[in-house]
Amino acid sequence: MDNEAVINTFYTSFANADAASMIALYDDDVSFSDPVFGILKGEQAKSMWKMLVRPGIVITFGGIKSKGNKVYANWQAEYVYTPTKRKVVNKIKAEFEFKNGKIITHVDKFSLWNWSAQALGMTGLLLGWTSTVKHKIKSMANASLRSFMEKQQG
Repeated sequence: MDNEAVINTFYTSFANADAASMIALYDDDVSFSDPVFGILKGEQAKSMWKMLVRPGIVITFGGIKSKGNKVYANWQAEYVYTPTKRKVVNKIKAEFEFKNGKIITHVDKFSLWNWSAQALGMTGLLLGWTSTVKHKIKSMANASLRSFMEKQQG
């Protein structure tokens, strides 16, 4: 499977709420990063998808293109942010690198301020650009991930 096909399979699996198929495309030493979680390595990155992928999320994607060993894609997630019950439509630009046919690096880029305005409402709109709110979002996301991983292990 060429690298573009890997990414097509990744997002098709995401759209079908199939985290197991998504993470099977990750190298064991994968590095993932985005504005909410920061940098996650290996099992943390895989567990993040297990935690986030669920029925009810609408995933659309396109613009998959290769340039050297990298593949770029645009994707969008529509979902309800559970803590506030607010609808979020997040538009993301993704970049992937590969090693031996598997994803070794995955970087998602999006506006955290835009995300926070949708997910948190007025607080996110007014303060989502501040380092304090950004740090709080990241801390909460990583605490949720740690809790999820502990439950999976126990």
